Amino acid sequence: MKNMLVRTIAGLLLLLAFASPTVAQIVPEQNLGYERTDSVQLMLPDSLVAAPVLIDSVQLAWLRTPPTLRDLVADRIGCLDTDVPHLFNNTVMSFVNYFTINNRAYTQRILERENLYFPLFEKYLAKYNLPKDLKYLAVVESALVPQARSRVGAVGLWQFMGPTANDFRLVRNDYIDERMNPEKSTEAACRFLRDLYRMFGDWELALSAYNYGSGNIMKAIRRAGGQRNFWAIYPYLPKETRNYVPTFTAALYTLKYAHEHGLHSDSLHYLYPEPTDTLIISGRSLDLRKFSAQFGLDSAEISRQNPEIKKPYLPETMRNYRLTVPACIRPELAAFDRTTLLDFCKVALPPPGLLTPRSPSLLDAAVTQPMLAATSPKAAVRYRRLRHSVRRGENLAAVAEQYDVTSAQLTRWNNLRRGRALTPKQQLVVYVPIEHPIDATLTTVAVQKLAIPHKLPLLGGKEALATHRTAQEPSVLIAAEKDSDAVAQAIPTAPKATSVARVSKESKPISAPLETTTGLDTTTDSALISYSVRRGDNLGKLARTHGMTTAQLMALNHLQSGSLSIGQKLVFYGSEAEEAAPEPAVVASSSTPVVAARATAKAAIKSATVPLPKVHLVQPGDTLYNISRRYHGVTVEQLRKLNHLKSDEVKPGQKLVLEQS
Repeated sequence: MKNMLVRTIAGLLLLLAFASPTVAQIVPEQNLGYERTDSVQLMLPDSLVAAPVLIDSVQLAWLRTPPTLRDLVADRIGCLDTDVPHLFNNTVMSFVNYFTINNRAYTQRILERENLYFPLFEKYLAKYNLPKDLKYLAVVESALVPQARSRVGAVGLWQFMGPTANDFRLVRNDYIDERMNPEKSTEAACRFLRDLYRMFGDWELALSAYNYGSGNIMKAIRRAGGQRNFWAIYPYLPKETRNYVPTFTAALYTLKYAHEHGLHSDSLHYLYPEPTDTLIISGRSLDLRKFSAQFGLDSAEISRQNPEIKKPYLPETMRNYRLTVPACIRPELAAFDRTTLLDFCKVALPPPGLLTPRSPSLLDAAVTQPMLAATSPKAAVRYRRLRHSVRRGENLAAVAEQYDVTSAQLTRWNNLRRGRALTPKQQLVVYVPIEHPIDATLTTVAVQKLAIPHKLPLLGGKEALATHRTAQEPSVLIAAEKDSDAVAQAIPTAPKATSVARVSKESKPISAPLETTTGLDTTTDSALISYSVRRGDNLGKLARTHGMTTAQLMALNHLQSGSLSIGQKLVFYGSEAEEAAPEPAVVASSSTPVVAARATAKAAIKSATVPLPKVHLVQPGDTLYNISRRYHGVTVEQLRKLNHLKSDEVKPGQKLVLEQS
């Protein structure tokens, strides 16, 4: 009985096992409802019919490439004689198609600039004993654009981040960013690549560390079980770093076989290195637009030669900065006086406004007399709060420059973390100042009258007059001479024996009206002197002689350029007004003390010359030729003999004797 029951149960189990599935057990077929664009008809290994299979874009590009082209590219890459990575696979082939087929215009722009920068790269790669094919790394990083800037803040041909640039002593401030200097950034990149290769011993890992960071590559190696191979750590790398080495290999192949792919064309504008020279700028501001215009260059020429300069000028705080200039301006640069040229090319500041002459009616006003003056109280600065939506490719420095604020202010206002990149559509708070004009109000102030005596202390004797001239300021002396001349004109019938002291005592020329000829001239023209340009004069020399800057002299005379012509009339501020003024008609005897004193003063002014300094301290950029032109009467041969020089070379800080004692 028991055996019969066991046989029955076993039969039922076998029947259920071999029975056909019911409707509830059938898996429903998935209907996507649309055709996938990234699918292709493939022959499955276990079937003779084609079925759609989902693949990625890299595999799709590989399958769409003709087999003959794939074999040709693989053979060419395998035959490359180089130490840098040149492994061929489907990822490399997809980037080869991108450079040679999909985006030919991008590759042709790179070809236009390769002759400009590749010789510089090869120079420094040879200096540090690195493979010369590493020059193609700059193609991957920046497409050979010195001002290239990534979305995370990397800048320059070699895309240095700020901390890495600091490690290699690249200067970064408000005016200079040496990450955009081709020469200095290339040398820093070579040193960086040398250090990475010493760390990993493999160029594929070194290039990955250049993009992802050496610390992150070490983490990926630990995750891969300690295997120091790029393809072993490939699954543990981000997408950008995974494509970095294949992109480098594709760029290497494309530029080496550009002719075979028909990328070169007669319509391309190829750039080549131009001969350049350097000019040392130290302690002087320099307006690059003025400097370019002085030599007939395009306004952007100097900026193109010096891409690291962020503004159209250099500040006075620069020390020993080497400005790169075209070599074609060397003859003109040698013909100019260096000091005069740099003074003319200074950053132009607005000249100070001329003071309004005081009314003659105020000359006799009491010291404590209240008067009304229009004053404008300083307005309190108010700020407007704005919101800025970050666009793709913008960084903190670009946003700060757009609103004329600093990066530190943006960081503080928005509680940003240092080193973290901005994301597109991120909202930033910006505060910009608002200037509200405030109407002038009348304020009662006490105005003191001019410090001019009512009676000028002119003495009768020659000795007393000479003593008075040495004790008083030059401006008082000129005023005294003008007053005495005016008195002589106002009293034509006075006898010759009348003393000047008596005449000045009887009249009060200072309190006379403005329209009379006996009063004190208070207009601004009385403080100007006229000067006729002589041979050898220049703006810098004349400005220093009269205690002015070149910019003030040009503004005073409304000059548009620094060139002067012989006989040209210039005006200056100074105490030599009587030298250029015509002789007044004096009725008194020529033997009067005032006339004799004036003649003595004129003779002293004409005979006064600037003494030649005996020793010159050599400045950066000085040469014997420039020094000889700066001091008249001194030649290069004399400088060599006086200082026992065997050559024309001088060093900054060296003292040169200018005349024999």
